[in-house]
Amino acid sequence: MLSQLDSLKAQALQALYTLTEEAAIEAFRVEYLGKKGHLTSLSAGMRDVDPALKREVGAKLNEVREAITQALSAKQEALQAAKDAAAVAGLDITLPGRPGAGQGSLHPLTQVRDQAVRILRKLGFVLAEGPEVETAWHCFDALNTPEDHPARHPSDTFYMPDGKLLRTHTSSVQIRTLESVKSLPVRIISPGAAYRRDEIDATHLSVFNQIEALYVADEVSLADLKGTLEFFFKELLGSGTAVRFRPHFFPFTEPSFEIDVKLEAKGREARWIEIAGCGMVDPAVFEAVSRTRGDELLHPERVSGFAFGMGLERLTMILHGIGDIRHLIENDSRFLAQFA
Repeated sequence: MLSQLDSLKAQALQALYTLTEEAAIEAFRVEYLGKKGHLTSLSAGMRDVDPALKREVGAKLNEVREAITQALSAKQEALQAAKDAAAVAGLDITLPGRPGAGQGSLHPLTQVRDQAVRILRKLGFVLAEGPEVETAWHCFDALNTPEDHPARHPSDTFYMPDGKLLRTHTSSVQIRTLESVKSLPVRIISPGAAYRRDEIDATHLSVFNQIEALYVADEVSLADLKGTLEFFFKELLGSGTAVRFRPHFFPFTEPSFEIDVKLEAKGREARWIEIAGCGMVDPAVFEAVSRTRGDELLHPERVSGFAFGMGLERLTMILHGIGDIRHLIENDSRFLAQFA
């Protein structure tokens, strides 16, 4: 057995020395070290070795296995080194590097979101987040949306088999914040994705982005809401931007308004553009949250607040004069390069 192992070792190392191809080296590994290889066969013969010699034979077996394994690894490394060397043969590594594809930049939608967040943080608003898969209570019920409201219909909202849904607006973050808040005032902004069953066209997407804000304290007035939004749009669109408020209806605010800004461009007549929705938080919202909290912190007779929200895609299109919302999701490098 000992002589067989010595002979096998010499034979293996000699055979390995002559190999130069990956396929031949792999065949060698299988022949000598595989499950049905020579060493495995000799190992199986250990049961017939004289007990007095088993220790010596076992040591020799390990020695031969280790020698063949190391030689095989060295051969594989040498072959890989030769391939690497061939790959760079003829290259002058002293040549200066060539310019790459250019530096990347943030997506225009991200740029506008970050700008909006920076403006609102100046006013003391802090970021808040919530899940995109929501309950009907957080998305509709707590926001005073009746059962027969069109927004709740499956033709408008993506429902899950378990009754949950993809949030249709980031207003649900406001409810989750009010549920957990420990003290007043509350001043949050919640940028994020929302989902609706809209047909995709030049002005609509089924997945879009919003930024919403909520301010709740002991005494919050409509003047606070108007002052906040006028400051925001003048910072975002320019100090000369005209802002107007038109009466509207939203289930979760009363009174409610739509906000228009007046856009002026060279060679074009100035025009008013609807850009956001806002209003004073409806007392019914405070009542619904207070019932789930089980305390009086947000009782509608003690607190008041305002909320507003807008689509980030729409803001981006207005700021950059983009005529088709689909440009924002197509990842066309020619389009995105304009914002680098």
